[in-house]
Amino acid sequence: MADHYTLRLAPGMRQRLSERARRAHMPERTLAQRYVEEGLRHDAHPLIQFVDGPSGRRASLVGRGLDVWEAVATVRDNDGSITEAAEYLQIPAGLVEAAVAYYGEHRDEIDAEIEHNEAEYERGRAASAAAQQALRG
Repeated sequence: MADHYTLRLAPGMRQRLSERARRAHMPERTLAQRYVEEGLRHDAHPLIQFVDGPSGRRASLVGRGLDVWEAVATVRDNDGSITEAAEYLQIPAGLVEAAVAYYGEHRDEIDAEIEHNEAEYERGRAASAAAQQALRG
């Protein structure tokens, strides 16, 4: 069961929240809860931001357009080497370290995103193979 919490908002903030919630097609309360959760996560991990995209809302590296799951998957692909992953991704090692630190606290979330991406990749490969087969007759 969720804890109840009441707060006063600065003038105009409720209207802005309401407008944003309407555009996002979600209840104000849900959006406010998301903002609090993401704010707390950002305070703990200042190099992580949250962005919307085709696969939904996800953690990404500030200023890079690279999702945390992508950095973590690259570290895994490089036998756990942050340095090699950073070189491959062409970003500072500190950003890869930030992704790994976030992963350490939110492992299930990032593992689910990696798993989803791998499944999408396999679906794409299967569709491509089927298309090639169809073109051959």
